[in-house]
Amino acid sequence: MRMESVVAQRSGLSIGIAGAGLLGRLLAWQLARAGHHVSVFDPAADEQPRFEGQQAAGFTAAGMLSPLAELDNSSLEVARWGWRSIPLWQAHAAALGQPELVAVRGSCLVAHRSDLGAAQRVLARLSAAAPDMPRAQTLTLPALAELEPAVHGVAHAWLLPGEGQINPVATLLALHAKATKVQWHWGQRVVAVQPGELHLAGGNIHRFDWTVDVRGVGAKPQLPVRGVRGEIAWLQAPQHGLIRPLRLLHPRHRVYLVPRTSDTVLVGASEIESEDRSPVSVRSVVELLSAAHSVVPALAEARVLRLDTNLRPALPDNEPLTHIEPGLLRINGLFRHGWLLAPAVVEDALRASGLGQGAAHV
Repeated sequence: MRMESVVAQRSGLSIGIAGAGLLGRLLAWQLARAGHHVSVFDPAADEQPRFEGQQAAGFTAAGMLSPLAELDNSSLEVARWGWRSIPLWQAHAAALGQPELVAVRGSCLVAHRSDLGAAQRVLARLSAAAPDMPRAQTLTLPALAELEPAVHGVAHAWLLPGEGQINPVATLLALHAKATKVQWHWGQRVVAVQPGELHLAGGNIHRFDWTVDVRGVGAKPQLPVRGVRGEIAWLQAPQHGLIRPLRLLHPRHRVYLVPRTSDTVLVGASEIESEDRSPVSVRSVVELLSAAHSVVPALAEARVLRLDTNLRPALPDNEPLTHIEPGLLRINGLFRHGWLLAPAVVEDALRASGLGQGAAHV
């Protein structure tokens, strides 16, 4: 992450935030608690989720907090931010009055007999990349049955201790609800962000002591950000029995299952280099749900509640970017790791800018 320290000199600053997704809401809540006067601008109609492919990317996420598992396709620095973020999310959930938003029970990796070679290559990468981090623990099938009685049909399993999950929709709504002193400007699209200035569609300019750009894909062309299409299925499966997040190690698909409630399971997620926001394709549905059914047979009788698609914001190196200069903070490029990284990335940005050093929490 590229970041320089520019320290704000006082509390009670006026701060304008472009974007009311995950980063925007988390920053608004924390900055207001630090004694600043915060205004947030977003093109959405209001704070509620809408699952039509145009909403904030944070709403279209399973909320896995899996720093070890993500080492398969991310950097060691991403994993370290992730391990920092899990206790931060627990503290934030408690401060929001909803500790149940976060669950830390570990997660499981599973593989079919024919996919052992692919699974071993993934595990070798995890072990080699992070020798000082928790290791995947091999599970016998009886041990797996005790941990996850709903899982059947796999030949190999591993436990990833310390990993967790968060409820994205409920957390986004809670952050908005608790940021009572923040001014929310819905239906307002920001087209450019400069130090101390937010430029809105239609020509209006709003001026602040500091501005914050967390627009994700909407930050183009000021940042070389691209959208990476992701798809996810919501299934209604009464008493499905799944307890913790589950990843199927497959040579072609990155498939995970996340229990949201005792009756709901999320299955995802495709990763397509495309900025197409159209509905989920038949191919994605067939591949994701077939893989999910192969490890949790009870899902055969599940009902498809919703198929979501959205664009994850990614920079050319697929790494997060934090840029700070006097009067301006930009954070972007959290890619597929938004929920995993957000608390630690925000903590670092507020420390480097000095914006987190304000009045007593309110």
